[in-house]
Amino acid sequence: MLKQFSLTFLSVVLLTACSMETDDTVDNTLTEAEKADGWELLFDGNDINENWRGYKMEDAPTSWVIDDGAIFFNPEVGGTNGDIISREQYGQFEFALEWKVAPGSNSGIFYHVVESDQYEFPYETAPEMQVLDNDLHPDAAFKQHRAGDLYDLMESRVENVVPVGQWNKVRIIVRGNTVQHWQNDELVIETTMWDNNWAALIADSKFATWPGFAKSKIGHFALQDHTDPVWFKNLKVKRLD
Repeated sequence: MLKQFSLTFLSVVLLTACSMETDDTVDNTLTEAEKADGWELLFDGNDINENWRGYKMEDAPTSWVIDDGAIFFNPEVGGTNGDIISREQYGQFEFALEWKVAPGSNSGIFYHVVESDQYEFPYETAPEMQVLDNDLHPDAAFKQHRAGDLYDLMESRVENVVPVGQWNKVRIIVRGNTVQHWQNDELVIETTMWDNNWAALIADSKFATWPGFAKSKIGHFALQDHTDPVWFKNLKVKRLD
């Protein structure tokens, strides 16, 4: 009888532990450890407008909807469209999120976006981590235009994007004057910003004549409406300044 009780008790403990582990990995939530470490949740799975809005808009365009706990750009919805930006601005940070695309889709994740009457779109001022179907989108034929790349500035060290329809885990870290792109737990981009190296990268890119590009040390995050279906979830940020 004692042996049976012990086995039953052990089973309950293991089930409880498994349940706790599952709770810790629920989408669009923060663990207690993350909360203690200063992370902020940027999407709770239910409300886009709490932390995001359209560029130069009060709320998110209607083409951005919620789909199974993810922020989804649905080009078939109609109504208003355009990129969405974070309501808050960030200087030095660690920004983590997951993305997936439909076949042939293109999008992007921008940081240090300047919102001003001088500019019509976030990409005029902000560096971009490329989001792309590397197999079907024509942009994949160009170096520095593939998933994970620092768009048009630097090519990723490795190509490790997962198949279309699966989630890619990415992080963008700006600490001091160093920027890193992490994709699926690998460091794919690392460089310095706002120095001679940064100026040389820009001078050798399509942004060479854009006066406001990648100059700001603080700004919004942006998720790009490139007219293609794209999903984002588990968006969270930790300020490093």
